[in-house]
Amino acid sequence: MTATYTFDVFSTLDGFGSPGGGDWRGYWGKQGPEFLDHRNSQYGEEQRMVFGGNSFRQSVEMLGSSSEWHEVLDPWVTRMRDLPATVMSSTLEGPVDWPDATIASGDAVEAITRLKEESDVPLRSHGSLSLNRALMAAGLVDRVQVTLFPVINGQYGVEPIFRGVPDFDLELLEQRTLDGNTQELIYRPTLH
Repeated sequence: MTATYTFDVFSTLDGFGSPGGGDWRGYWGKQGPEFLDHRNSQYGEEQRMVFGGNSFRQSVEMLGSSSEWHEVLDPWVTRMRDLPATVMSSTLEGPVDWPDATIASGDAVEAITRLKEESDVPLRSHGSLSLNRALMAAGLVDRVQVTLFPVINGQYGVEPIFRGVPDFDLELLEQRTLDGNTQELIYRPTLH
């Protein structure tokens, strides 16, 4: 039996995963208590995080123990930081400012295939777009969890989430509305 791999990503209606410029704030300013409680609950479960090298570097910069942000983090972000993590990178070297991170080099598809076979807990990756695009193309992503914030970010949106991935059919597994206007959609992707 292999571990379930979830690609967890925040998105705007037009498919951007980051607010970019302008006056947008984190979560595009649309987070509410129900969203934050739900995220905290999800990240309280036993699981292993998977990061790509670039996303991990950004996370360490923002969330490392020396970061000034560390004291004001949402509880789910602190929980994410405290989970064991595997970081796919051919350039990153340890030690890193993260409580429980293992750096894996080499082919990401091969490494994640092995990790799925060996892991006793589910795997989750938040962000890490390039890595997860490759893993989707290889058929290693079991669930795509999109938290859809009620905004269009056409002017300032940074990097479309699914740019360059093959075509997929999506089977809706779960859906919920948080705080009356944010949608969480969980799909099983199948190459079309």
